[in-house]
Amino acid sequence: MKLSAFGRKFTAEAGITSLMDDLGNALASGDDMIMMGGGNPGQVPEVQARLRQVLGDIVDDEDAFRRLVGIYDPPQGEKQFIAALVELLNREYDWDLTPANIALTNGSQAAFFMLFNMFGGDDGEGRQRHILLPLAPEYIGYADAGLGKDLFHAVKPEITHTGPHEFKYRVDFDALEVTEETGAICVSRPTNPTGNVVTDEEMARLEAIAAERDVPLIVDGAYGTPFPSLLFVDATPRWNDNIILCLSLSKLGLPAARTGIVIAAEPVIKALSGINAIMNLATGSFGAMLAEPLVRSGEILSLSRDVVCPFYQRKMRKAVAVLEDALGERCPWAVHKPEGAMFLWLWFPDLPVSSLALYERLKRRGVLVVSGHYFFPGLPEDDWRHRHECLRVTYSQDDERVAEGLRAIADEVLTIWAEAGSARR
Repeated sequence: MKLSAFGRKFTAEAGITSLMDDLGNALASGDDMIMMGGGNPGQVPEVQARLRQVLGDIVDDEDAFRRLVGIYDPPQGEKQFIAALVELLNREYDWDLTPANIALTNGSQAAFFMLFNMFGGDDGEGRQRHILLPLAPEYIGYADAGLGKDLFHAVKPEITHTGPHEFKYRVDFDALEVTEETGAICVSRPTNPTGNVVTDEEMARLEAIAAERDVPLIVDGAYGTPFPSLLFVDATPRWNDNIILCLSLSKLGLPAARTGIVIAAEPVIKALSGINAIMNLATGSFGAMLAEPLVRSGEILSLSRDVVCPFYQRKMRKAVAVLEDALGERCPWAVHKPEGAMFLWLWFPDLPVSSLALYERLKRRGVLVVSGHYFFPGLPEDDWRHRHECLRVTYSQDDERVAEGLRAIADEVLTIWAEAGSARR
């Protein structure tokens, strides 16, 4: 089979495809695998009950059901949902939005594929433009989203130790360089994989840099504000014509509905809508119609703030307590300060094996995690040992299973250190 450059690129090994393959194979095998690798949200009973109620209302309404399954939405997305979201965000934040400022996509991954290739790559004028990631590590799904090579340039973070076994990444503004080849700046908030929340001060500086250099600032808010608000620290939502804010319904409890939301200046939304039409004809209606009553009433904000966020914060605290008990002072380890999302980012300084080798050892023990080396798009592969010392684990699933998995990770790491000590002797 002779493939084009596009075909070769998108059939090659990639971090996100390896992750999804591992998850799918583990689920299909029926093995008792502890699933701590993917970003699948937990099952929040109150949210599921409310969504079942909305779905029942749609099924009982002949016109609504016809809209759900029998009518194409426009390429921009379901109009009633967009109108309700405009009203909500203007009421809460005074953003002066119109429906022309919002487009829906078939999931956030699709949105970023379109945005990155709109602003990065061959500009037709002899330049290869890149997407600047001001803080690595970043989301695994970005890494292979470019149509061409070397789409991303990333900056190593400053590392601040915030506790005996806790640290935080911060933007190194002294190393941040926006050039003529920079097509856009992109940051996730909270960050997948680390749970880091870029501070309001850092966001303001990034916004000013982007505006000064006349490039858009893309903010991935899939876990953030205003919803689903998986935030354990304060973070102010921001938007203006130079910010492209990307939201999602997945972490609210609708991952299978694949509904991404892009809030941007009108020319960006018009372009996205055109690409939507070419790639998808229309976006799916399911997620938008399920969420529309919650948006119209403002309930999506209270559910996020009062139900979804506390659900994950409780899980995070339990997971950290298990780690502290299992590892203690027995070996070098640290966890990124968990400020949001649904992940713990574990750092094992000077670990005698790579994070990929640790991942393989854990998989043989029936614990599925993700090796940290996948999360550094835009940095040279062998530039920094730190990238091979980290793991991403999710705590979104059953607490007892998460605790079992964390204890297995701790035991495996301690075993590795013991083996290394024996080898030296």
